[in-house]
Amino acid sequence: PYSVPNFSPVAFCRPGCIIMMANRTLLTPAGGRMACAFKATPAGGRTVAFTKASSRRANMLPPLRVASPDVDMDELEPEAVVQTQATGAVKHRSRRYKDMASKTPGRVVDVEALEAIEMVLSTASTKFTETVEMHARMGLDPKYSDQQLRATVSLPNGTGKTLRVAVLTQGDNVALATENGADYAGAEDLVDKIAGGFLEFDKLIATPDMMPKVAKLGRVLGPRGLMPNPKAGTVTTDIASAVKDFKGGKVEYRLDKTGNVHVTVGRADFKPQSLLQNLKAIQMSIDSNKPPGAKGVYWRSCYICTTMGPSVKIDMLALQKMTDVM
Repeated sequence: PYSVPNFSPVAFCRPGCIIMMANRTLLTPAGGRMACAFKATPAGGRTVAFTKASSRRANMLPPLRVASPDVDMDELEPEAVVQTQATGAVKHRSRRYKDMASKTPGRVVDVEALEAIEMVLSTASTKFTETVEMHARMGLDPKYSDQQLRATVSLPNGTGKTLRVAVLTQGDNVALATENGADYAGAEDLVDKIAGGFLEFDKLIATPDMMPKVAKLGRVLGPRGLMPNPKAGTVTTDIASAVKDFKGGKVEYRLDKTGNVHVTVGRADFKPQSLLQNLKAIQMSIDSNKPPGAKGVYWRSCYICTTMGPSVKIDMLALQKMTDVM
């Protein structure tokens, strides 16, 4: 790396370069090749070229502006530090989004759950009814088997959406599933129908005796997240209860490959107190299903937002201490 004396570790760049900060050190641009050249411009100063290649190549590259040493790192928004990746793409926001973002305190301020919900509801300004979502960064590493997180939770006030449920079972359970609200129910006939491309359902429930026949649908159901799983409550012998639960607002959540959890809390036309009850139920479920291999801080951060709106950071300690919500 090229050491840049008397420069702040905060840098802003134009498309085409990657900047990484580590104790006043400015690392190489795109591709990580040390032979590449770049130019740096101190705040209010003249352009200085740092290169291991020719000066002609250095002049061809876009300048990099290094911020003033007076900038306080703690006061900067996370997206304000470095906004470019190897592609140089910068995410541009619409005027509507910027207007809605001005109603929130930003992504670095912890806000109590009810106040955060009221804030995100005030940003729901689209022509359709937006979904309210919770996104949490967990202190888990999905590479380890003892740090996996996957479970279901029944939301007290539902999700506000109509879920299409299909049931793979046989015998009297077919009629039982239909009586309790299943949209589709069957045995080998439904298996053959799904194998032929039928996917007009949001949740697939199966009894254990049907799982050997469901196995051949893995390539169809797996990539879409529809494969029945005991941890998700979709492999069960109690068909009636399973159908009622999922129709009534039972949702599944799981840790993704980056260590985050994404859960639907409700819709923007819900009352704030109803969304708070759903959020509390999700928090309690995730806490109760804490993996045995979890170490250190379990909840690293948690945000709530609408489909097309800015996010607000939730004060998780305050939410965990709430006892009179449900």
